[in-house]
Amino acid sequence: MGIDLRQVVAGILTLTMFVMLGQMIKRDHFDSLQDKLPGEAQDVQVDNANVIEKDGLVKLSKGSKGPWMKDSQELKPCWSRTTFDGIEQSRGYVTFSLTNGPEYHVSQMADAVVVARYLAAALVLPDIRGSRPGDERNFEDIYDVEKFMKSLDGVVKVVKQLPNEISIRDLAAVKVPNRVTEDHIVENVQPIFKSKGNIRLATYFPTVNMRKTTQKSSVDSVSCLGMFGTLELQPDVSEVVDSMIERLRTLSRKSDGLFIAVDLRVDVLENKNCHGSGTNVAKSCYNAQEIALFLRKVGFDTDTTIYLTQSKWDNSLSVLKDIFPKTYTKENIMPEEKKGKFLEFEGSELEKVIDFYICSKSDVFVPALSGLFYANVAGKRIALGKPQILVPADIPGTSATVTNYLSPYVAKKNHLAYSCFC
Repeated sequence: MGIDLRQVVAGILTLTMFVMLGQMIKRDHFDSLQDKLPGEAQDVQVDNANVIEKDGLVKLSKGSKGPWMKDSQELKPCWSRTTFDGIEQSRGYVTFSLTNGPEYHVSQMADAVVVARYLAAALVLPDIRGSRPGDERNFEDIYDVEKFMKSLDGVVKVVKQLPNEISIRDLAAVKVPNRVTEDHIVENVQPIFKSKGNIRLATYFPTVNMRKTTQKSSVDSVSCLGMFGTLELQPDVSEVVDSMIERLRTLSRKSDGLFIAVDLRVDVLENKNCHGSGTNVAKSCYNAQEIALFLRKVGFDTDTTIYLTQSKWDNSLSVLKDIFPKTYTKENIMPEEKKGKFLEFEGSELEKVIDFYICSKSDVFVPALSGLFYANVAGKRIALGKPQILVPADIPGTSATVTNYLSPYVAKKNHLAYSCFC
């Protein structure tokens, strides 16, 4: 019996369609912890590393070694001090702690500023508490106090500590969801504040969705200020971050000083069961081998410099270093005299802060793990005009167009940061 050529062609097209659909599902699932961010970057095409741009979103660096995108202009805040009414006389105090790393700090700060502003309360400078017992620090150990207080001048009254006559035990504990709304404050926070006079605030995260919404609120400008305009590193920490970035750029001479930062932590990968590759199961994390193959298939040269958020080298990362020999962790590039303070133990708040800011300022950011770190690094990169955030995938074949893997936060401009910056 003869073979119908039309049936063969139809079969091939159907198989191809299913392969492409599988890849789309996997990338969408990676963002599922952000409430499943939809869509891909299909409005930008690249041909032989030349610049092809649409809507001013992406520019590829012509002639560079690899699919590097040019930075866009740093965005300007949409909020302005002239939009804030003067603050009322303080009626009490709001205290809180920054916990679990800078990706949480920015959200916790935004909620605290919104609540204090709405209640006309004074905001007490927070302490910083890590996930490990004993990892407790003062605010000024990591962030610039003077710049913080100046950023909120005329918006929220800030005090460095509670008055002596107020005991911590007298504070009413109040929990609020991330991105707290005015309605939630009115219904759940204000009555307690009026009754007790002073509260201790804690933010919980029912979702790590950082997409912008169409609904407008009177607290939006305050929230944007709290999230993007208050926290700056104090000079000693900033100096370490800058020196590490400079070291990475020096190691990247063959790629014009450009480098990739990958959020890849072995302990988290093990907890998420990210072993193995090549399956058709939707994934929210990728291991070292999968990241290496992904970067090669989208066109990055083996001379590319890669920074990993992993604290110290782990043997499971060797497969990545085999393909990209210039792969480094903090212990490789941090100034020797700073290691005693900043690498005192794994997973400290200082380590997390270093990772967050290096990933925010790198030329390319690849989140091997979905979650709030990815979401809030994306927000900071958008504000800084650094759009190249690549969501990994298991790519069939030997190559793929890099812009097909641009984060939906950027490709669709649906990140909260696009509501805060113009």
